[in-house]
Amino acid sequence: MQYHLNGFEPGDPSVQDPGSRVAPSGSAGPVPDDVDVLIVGCGPAGLVLAAQLSGFPGLRVCIVEQKPGRLLMGQADGVACRSMEMFHAFGFSDQVLREAYWVNETTFWQPDPSRPDAIARSGRVQDVEDGLSEMPHVILSQARVHDFLLDVMRRAATPMEPFYGRRLVSLDVPADVSAPVMVTLEQGEGQRETVRARYVVGCDGARSTVRRSIGRSLQGDSANQLWGVMDVLAVTDFPDFRFKSIIKAPDGGSIVLIPREGGYMVRLYVELGMLAAGERAADRNITVAALIEAAQRVFRPYALDVREVAWWSVYEIGQRVCDRFDDVPDRADHPPRVFIAGDACHTHSPKAGQGMNVSMQDSFNLGWKLAGVLQGRYAPEFLHSYSAERQAIAARLIAFDREWASLLSAAAKGLPGPDGNPVTSADVQRYFVQHGRYTAGTATQYEASLLTLDGPDQVLAQGFQIGTRFHSAPVVRMGDARWMQLGQVAQADGRWRLYAFEDADGTALRGLMAFLADDPSSPLRRFTPADADIDALFDVRAVLQHAGANTALASLPALLYPSKGRLGLRDFEKAFRVAPGHDIFAMRQVDRVRGCVVVVRPDQYVATVLPLDAHARLAEYFERFMLAVG
Repeated sequence: MQYHLNGFEPGDPSVQDPGSRVAPSGSAGPVPDDVDVLIVGCGPAGLVLAAQLSGFPGLRVCIVEQKPGRLLMGQADGVACRSMEMFHAFGFSDQVLREAYWVNETTFWQPDPSRPDAIARSGRVQDVEDGLSEMPHVILSQARVHDFLLDVMRRAATPMEPFYGRRLVSLDVPADVSAPVMVTLEQGEGQRETVRARYVVGCDGARSTVRRSIGRSLQGDSANQLWGVMDVLAVTDFPDFRFKSIIKAPDGGSIVLIPREGGYMVRLYVELGMLAAGERAADRNITVAALIEAAQRVFRPYALDVREVAWWSVYEIGQRVCDRFDDVPDRADHPPRVFIAGDACHTHSPKAGQGMNVSMQDSFNLGWKLAGVLQGRYAPEFLHSYSAERQAIAARLIAFDREWASLLSAAAKGLPGPDGNPVTSADVQRYFVQHGRYTAGTATQYEASLLTLDGPDQVLAQGFQIGTRFHSAPVVRMGDARWMQLGQVAQADGRWRLYAFEDADGTALRGLMAFLADDPSSPLRRFTPADADIDALFDVRAVLQHAGANTALASLPALLYPSKGRLGLRDFEKAFRVAPGHDIFAMRQVDRVRGCVVVVRPDQYVATVLPLDAHARLAEYFERFMLAVG
């Protein structure tokens, strides 16, 4: 899909009239006085949280933003494979795939040994390793990601629009944990509004007022590397202008080139040197003309004729993280009521594409937990798991980001690496390949905890690693013979997934289905409201290794062919068979003799793997944190 040919135009590129490409956004009138959740900030973290919570009927959720309106250009653009998997759960991955630039290969450039004043291509690698995800790594403006999330909010069970032009003035967390958090907002010139909220989530960026209000601070490296970034429409003879490229120039400068969506625009990250102690980017007074000139020097001997700059900025690199992502003091045991997510609690360099992607995963982790507590599925103490899980992940990713950013800088200047030898483009290429799972967003693994039940049964499905995201694979849906990705049945709806993989003769699978459907200790029976569908909280699916095209659904356990809804209609989409040539049992190393059940959290991470006949242990897992219905 090509666009931006005659200049950058924000909004939906499929709309022909430029004046109609940006849909109206924003709520009129005052913010509500009382809410269940107040989200501060309309960045990617805030909008993912709002989009997820909007899907739960009855929740009172409000999102406010200091800026006067929606984002139209600039900021982040890299969308990792893991984020694309999440976008599918929200229902808009196909739109992203249609508009985005797909990062298929990355090229590396360094000084030409035969022409020391010029650059030459030194390598080319596949950007994402085969089989890592069914989704590609893509590039799309953060503004368009916002548009899709806003659309999810508008069409949800509880439609929602942001309240723009609201600045957070103060946040008071009373000592009485049953009392609401009091939030004061300012609109315009001195007009103030007060909101009483059960929970507040600060998604308000690196200078977060919410973070300061709860006494948290970012800790880590000071910002000492200066970079410029610009989205340009340009004419050039550089041969890899439509490939992601990492370029090291003879004079020590470097560029990370990211082709943008639409076929014509590219983003250039240009290294501008080191900052002195206490110096900030604004102190340099760098102009866009100076940024273009610096880029042209790196590209020599190739020409770079910039015809239009759609957006540009200069920034410092710093990798910092908070020690907790909520308001609970050290050694206190009361439930959290205020949370921070995204740049409010961790900051990254843009080089590894982690910022927006990690931020969205923060709020995807938090959203279903907040909804479950508010709906009475989990006790408020369950919310401790958010900070415990996401702070550890952010700390590990920042360590990777720090190493990657330092490696790029060292390669540009010929500085020594850990082994004492000068860092070369070959070193950068090797590191890029070795650590591709970080940039793809699939390296996250939660440690053993209340939610992550590790143990000896991992051997039953070694390709579904406990604590990592559910790694999808192709299957054939038995009800209509449709080939599909098993992981893509999951939606952002707060439900748990139980994927049962059939044992050798099917006996254990049938026993599990009977237990789940009929036993009083079954989590389906203990935690699902009596007036709800059988899969309202637990979505049970099965993959049969011996089923064929003629296997009748009616011959399967009733839980795999359930009667649902007001009219008692049958659900034909619970059972799958092995896809020819893509055996999920082999691809994910599932034990063919014993089978297993893979328990997957609402945010698509594997909670545990258990034998099919471990009925008591399956029940005990959910009893650890779920509240039984009355």
